[in-house]
Amino acid sequence: MFRFFKSLFGNRTRPDYVALLAAGAIVIDVRTPEEYRMGHIQQSVNIPLQTLSHKMGELAKKKKVIITVCRSGSRSGMAKNMLQRAGLEAYNGGAWTSFQQYTK
Repeated sequence: MFRFFKSLFGNRTRPDYVALLAAGAIVIDVRTPEEYRMGHIQQSVNIPLQTLSHKMGELAKKKKVIITVCRSGSRSGMAKNMLQRAGLEAYNGGAWTSFQQYTK
């Protein structure tokens, strides 16, 4: 019975973001450049969601885990799905303001 619910709702455990970052994961902020300029995680890279598909090859060459962030977690969730469909290991870090606790 448990497997049924797990398959329905997926694994809801949060990745160990501190360990992923320590191992070299890349943080991609998928907000607009204007939003990014208003505040962002220091080591993040700004790749707006609407341009992410054009950067897939470049990201794949890096062979790094990718953590996506945005304002609320919605766009970063879409970005994570796009990256995973392209065969990359990606996680949705959610809102950048909440995620920055893992970067200190």
